[in-house]
Amino acid sequence: MQNVGIQNEKVDLASCGLKNIEKAYWNLSPAELTQHALDQNEGVLADSGALVIDTGKFTGRAPKDKYTVKDSKTENSVDWGDVNIPISPEVFDNLHAKMVDYLAGKTVYVRDGYVCAHPDYQMNLRVIAEKPWQSMFAYNMFLRHTEEALKTAVPEWTVLCVSDFKADPAIDGTRAENFAIVNFTKKMIIIGGTAYTGEIKKGIFSVLNYVLPHDKGVLSMHCSANIGKDGDTAIFFGLSGTGKTTLSADPNRGLIGDDEHGWSDTSVFNFEGGCYAKAIDLSAEKEPQIYGAIRPGALIENTTFFPGTNTVNFADGSRTENTRVSYPLTHIDNCVEPSYGGIPKNIFFLTADAFGVLPPISRLTPGQAMFHFISGYTAKVAGTEAGITEPKTTFSACFGAVFLPLHPTKYAEMLGEKMRKHEVKVWLINTGWTGGPYGIGNRMKLSYTRAMITAALNGELDNVEYKNHVVFGLAMPTTCPNVPTEVLSPRNSWASKENYDQKANELAEAFNKNFSKYADKANAEILAGAPKPAVNHG
Repeated sequence: MQNVGIQNEKVDLASCGLKNIEKAYWNLSPAELTQHALDQNEGVLADSGALVIDTGKFTGRAPKDKYTVKDSKTENSVDWGDVNIPISPEVFDNLHAKMVDYLAGKTVYVRDGYVCAHPDYQMNLRVIAEKPWQSMFAYNMFLRHTEEALKTAVPEWTVLCVSDFKADPAIDGTRAENFAIVNFTKKMIIIGGTAYTGEIKKGIFSVLNYVLPHDKGVLSMHCSANIGKDGDTAIFFGLSGTGKTTLSADPNRGLIGDDEHGWSDTSVFNFEGGCYAKAIDLSAEKEPQIYGAIRPGALIENTTFFPGTNTVNFADGSRTENTRVSYPLTHIDNCVEPSYGGIPKNIFFLTADAFGVLPPISRLTPGQAMFHFISGYTAKVAGTEAGITEPKTTFSACFGAVFLPLHPTKYAEMLGEKMRKHEVKVWLINTGWTGGPYGIGNRMKLSYTRAMITAALNGELDNVEYKNHVVFGLAMPTTCPNVPTEVLSPRNSWASKENYDQKANELAEAFNKNFSKYADKANAEILAGAPKPAVNHG
């Protein structure tokens, strides 16, 4: 086998079970990987210098084809079901052996890195990929060793990503040709039949969502985080499309990270070394920091160009609404290195409420905070997914249910304990619609949302008057700097108060119906944080 690049002196591919590899490219630079992709006609260079690639059949994750090996380690600790689908060790071993045979005589790209920016929790990784741009994605998204450290770093976990290898469901025990399987005993993830890079990132996130809470007593969180000039940390929870990446990229605050973090006894720390931002409708005007990060070394997925140019048309969602760009955290001017901060003073739950019911900003009691954390609400709007013609409620426990190997109440209890211990302020932010539902009302202005978050961070909402939402019980400020007063009360922004009341009741009932599956494990304080539908709100 021919090795090219900076190779680890202690570990070779045989330790990962690979054999008869024709050539292995070790830890190539982004520029080298970009050139490999161009030479192999697997990508095109945008005029910004970023590499544009197409991930093929899959432009998003395939949650129904994500499995966890069920063995003596995981049998009684993983929350088995639709999210954590069990698969046998034998199926894993057979597929891994087939992937090894498939790679014989082929080229692979090896990337060594690590996750968890805090040195007390660092976990070394090795990603072995079939495509150069998959290795570039791993370079962007995971934390990067120094050249000297690369020579001796021993991987604790390995990801084998062979996108052109397809399973045979009739023989291999999978649902489809594509699969992503996590094996906690062997500390390995195997991915086949899909080239969507997010499977690599989210596979490792799922691993940390088990290891950190279960083994280390650290709360793992699907959130972004930033830090102010005075050292005050803020974290932002929210499902895709709610503004988590956008709102944490604040020019007046240092960015700790945009997606995945741990909360220990002393700090909040980033899992990753990069950002994986949604790119649909991206513009320099709306999101200057993210737009400015798209330069050589960035990887753009599943977009199109304006005809006759190499200028990306970020408004075009014809390939997928889930267009993405990955880039190292260092592409953001005010990123924090190393990427961790202290205990948070403020937590923001972000939702894009397409029904126009929830207030643009409200302050939550601990019970309400726990209720809304376990609920993990947002709404999908028409056009974002096939078959959705009107707003649709989406609930994802802890704002990341699809990545949680343990029962959601485990994470919720840890968050509740930390909120009480540190007296953290919790805010619900609606980045969705006002003045009516999607199709009638308008999307909340980003400038207003930023002003509300800034006011909360600066303590400017500590002593203003609040009014409770009649149905949801949330405390709504009656004034906020740089925000029109009429925006702050959602009911007042609707032309028909009766229509608003009806929609608020419907949404409250949807919340309570969703929460019913967790109610038997919820304490009285959490249950009291639930909305209370009423016939007439006056």
